[in-house]
Amino acid sequence: MDGKIPEKGFLCFITRLFIKNHDGVTNRNVRKQYGTFAGMAGIAVNLLLFIFKFIAGILSGSIAVVSDAFNNLSDAASSVISFISFKISSKPADREHPFGHARIEYISSSLVAVIILFIGIELLKNSIGKIINPGTVVLSTLTVIILGLSIVLKLWLYFLNKRIGKYINSYLMHATAADNLSDVFATSAVLVSVATEQFTGIGIDGYMGVIVSGVIMLSGIKILKEMMDSIIGRAPSKEIISLIENYILKYDGVLGIHDLVVHDYGPLHCFASAHVEVDANEDLLKSHDLIDHIERDISIDHGIHLVIHLDPIVTDDPYVNELREKTERIVKEIDASLSVHDFRIIKGSTHNNLIFDVLMPYYCKLSEKEIEERIIEKISEIDKTLFVVVTIDKSFVSTPNQKAVK
Repeated sequence: MDGKIPEKGFLCFITRLFIKNHDGVTNRNVRKQYGTFAGMAGIAVNLLLFIFKFIAGILSGSIAVVSDAFNNLSDAASSVISFISFKISSKPADREHPFGHARIEYISSSLVAVIILFIGIELLKNSIGKIINPGTVVLSTLTVIILGLSIVLKLWLYFLNKRIGKYINSYLMHATAADNLSDVFATSAVLVSVATEQFTGIGIDGYMGVIVSGVIMLSGIKILKEMMDSIIGRAPSKEIISLIENYILKYDGVLGIHDLVVHDYGPLHCFASAHVEVDANEDLLKSHDLIDHIERDISIDHGIHLVIHLDPIVTDDPYVNELREKTERIVKEIDASLSVHDFRIIKGSTHNNLIFDVLMPYYCKLSEKEIEERIIEKISEIDKTLFVVVTIDKSFVSTPNQKAVK
């Protein structure tokens, strides 16, 4: 699946019917319409399934069916939260929230996960009680039809939320889709338990209830972990890093990029900063104009709010170029994950100051002090008159791309 709404089929029909400007997913209002539609569909389907399953569970005497019914009730509550979340997250930035309200989706998803966990724990208690004091389960045509219908509708909700979640880049809808898929497996387990007891006389209803509650709780734990990562500060994806780096590097006049930092304030609210290297001999106003174009273009094309720091570097000094190549080779020999930037030489009467930064990714096993000492030692072996000043930068993303400096 490519994350696009299909051009034909039922999903295409309903999105065109209920969502104006359905192709404009970079618009907050259009995104809210998608979230509202998915939330309303989830509320309607889950409330309907709760009523039918609860009645079927009482009539059949199956704790697993009743447990599955309350699972649908928790899903309906989750859809309500999702509905409200999209309403709030689409609000524009204000004085108290200058970066917008999109992160409310992460908080809402966490609340959904807590509800799911609570329901799972309660159902686990009831299922254990059923194992200790088993009762009679009666299989009826009505129960089979309701459980079968539940599986079909939950599969439909799964594909609906998964497809729209990819299309509008919503963690909340991805979480809802995962919950819907777990419900499909849970309801299938319930159907198996009821049928097994009816035809074999083996009472596994309580055990299946335990399995259902376990699936529910695992789903809640998974969603909660993902949302906590987002709230704490998740590392940017390789896709967004590559997108920003390649976008900047495609412009003529850009020699390299480093110190990229990406802040996620929720869908459609990506803020980033980067240092971009340009030729020091280039006209300053021309280089500044280049940076302005990059910042404006990436905002229009990808909705990324990018701030660029201009780093002029010397490219036509043979001595500097040779020393840069040797320094880069030394740094790579110390650790292949390290990279050099902001390389410059300040010449003096008695010695030359060699100043540069080394980008250190989080997974590098060497300490900052060890890296600095080994670099200074190696460079001193090349030229003892050099006074080396090394600044170790911690990378917040990955080792950046670099264009070869001519």
